[in-house]
Amino acid sequence: MTLRQRAGALDGPTTAQRLRRAANLLNGSTLAGLAVALAARTSICRGPRGLIIAAGYRWRLPFAGAYTLGNVVLCRSTAADLLSRPALLGHEERHCSQYAWCLGLPFIPLYLVAAGWSVLRTGNPGTANIFERRAGLAAGGYPLTAERGA
Repeated sequence: MTLRQRAGALDGPTTAQRLRRAANLLNGSTLAGLAVALAARTSICRGPRGLIIAAGYRWRLPFAGAYTLGNVVLCRSTAADLLSRPALLGHEERHCSQYAWCLGLPFIPLYLVAAGWSVLRTGNPGTANIFERRAGLAAGGYPLTAERGA
């Protein structure tokens, strides 16, 4: 079994995944993701479940190993590495759905406010961030509880 088979690439997207892909195309967030991927000179390929993987992202911000813009998952690793980490890919896929529910790019300022709130409460941008909590803290590499120093 190949990495793409394990990641579910051979299964076609479900109706909900096709709707998410269409919503993120229409709201412009996937186009923004593709623009960033092209500007950052990443390697772009189709991913499972209607996702697009942009591998080899090297810009300094954001600091995360992977992040999403619409249905585009930008990652610092190779596509094969991301596909071999189904928990992380699932975490990023849930962010893709959050873009659709937030009507696209308004997700970004909403996420930043939630991350700021989380930093104030816990000392890190993920633990109290509603978007990260809904995407799965552990899968995204965030601590489950506050570990704030004195």
